[in-house]
Amino acid sequence: MNTIKVNYNNMLSRVLGSQGITDKQIESIVPALQQARLNVENNRGQGMQGWMDSPYNQDKAVQDILKTAKDVQSRCDAFVVLGIGGSALGATALFNAFKHLYYNELPRKTRKYPRLYVIDNVDPERMNALFDVIDVENTVFNVITKSGSTSETMSQYLIITDILERKLGAKAKDNIIATTSASKGNLIKLAKEKGYTTFYIDEGVGGRFSVLSPVGLLPAAVIGIDIAKLLEGAREMDEKCKNAEVMQNPALVSAGLQYIAMKQGKNISVMMPYADSLKYFADWYAQLWAESLGKEVDKNGKLVNAGQTPVKALGVTDQHSQVQLYNEGPFDKVITFIEVKNFRSDVTIPNGCKEYPNVNFLCGHSLSELINNELFATRYNLTRRGRMNYTIEMDEINECNIGALIELLQLQTAYAGELLNIDAYNQPGVEGGKDATYALFGRVGYEDKAAEMEKAPADDNNYII
Repeated sequence: MNTIKVNYNNMLSRVLGSQGITDKQIESIVPALQQARLNVENNRGQGMQGWMDSPYNQDKAVQDILKTAKDVQSRCDAFVVLGIGGSALGATALFNAFKHLYYNELPRKTRKYPRLYVIDNVDPERMNALFDVIDVENTVFNVITKSGSTSETMSQYLIITDILERKLGAKAKDNIIATTSASKGNLIKLAKEKGYTTFYIDEGVGGRFSVLSPVGLLPAAVIGIDIAKLLEGAREMDEKCKNAEVMQNPALVSAGLQYIAMKQGKNISVMMPYADSLKYFADWYAQLWAESLGKEVDKNGKLVNAGQTPVKALGVTDQHSQVQLYNEGPFDKVITFIEVKNFRSDVTIPNGCKEYPNVNFLCGHSLSELINNELFATRYNLTRRGRMNYTIEMDEINECNIGALIELLQLQTAYAGELLNIDAYNQPGVEGGKDATYALFGRVGYEDKAAEMEKAPADDNNYII
């Protein structure tokens, strides 16, 4: 059973004073919150809300994933994910959450499973660096793109298949696994033509909501993460969030508080886990929150320029880089802390420096005490200064808790989209950049975009120094 709880005391006026949210403000949006939950529930499994079925409908997929993972584990030293955005961030977050923080540097007999690399960019130096640390003949590549036309991923695919086919010939297909749409796009056609092992992304599951689909589950299974437990935790949280009582539904109440905060000008959302293992959950959350809620128009076509800018931070590291701003800068932020009460290992600070009392006071305490006391102190100091913050608490990092955390944040995002009356599942701002890139490369069908770009004013050299 998961232990995820949302502690939102430090969002409220009874704690923060004039900067906090009043009971009256919460009561005023209860009807909107109930309608938001109802809208999300009524569309469960429909359109782009197929992700809501992911914790429930993947028994067969899980069996196939585990079978493939066992095969990969038996015959390769490295597993490489080729993807970008939602096709990469979830896998990275899960990898970092569960595996040794220097996992890829451990000997095989210690780590037991293949090394994992997630290549989510097209920086040529990064691609070449990968080839310096893997043997491509002893590596399985998981190409992930639902459309099969993602320029970054398909360019990586072309590079890898060229190398593999030159080295392995017809056997190259054994080193590639495709994760894509079952019915459309280029990758499914290539997979069928070349005979790749293939996993499917449901048409109603968008990239940023895909971590609990084969997109995230296959890489997780290959490195020994219990994906059945991940889904179990997600189910538990989903069932909890079916509660129509606003104050008993953690995703709904947190969405409501963020919505009120946005209306008060809190247009920055800081995600700050106090555990290195959860560092990349802030990256995953940043895409989920930004791409879902950052919309120019609402569902009625009204110009709204909605959204809240996500910022990634890590406790305690960013106490020494960002927290000064959070304490004394503009009142434009909501800080979400993630607290882990019990770490999987600990270190006791040994006795020493007796002649220096301002150092010696630490002796005999543990690093887990230090990190959690620093979280408490940071939270306390922000609160006494009237800065909105709330904490997602868990007793430990395990698959059930992380599955629940994923579902909590996905549901919070869906509810927030309803409150803002925007489409949380489209991404027209992303598509504009994609179209411009296609035009620059002379892709057929983008001639009008190329002509439009030709008319753009050139940079003035007077302003380049």
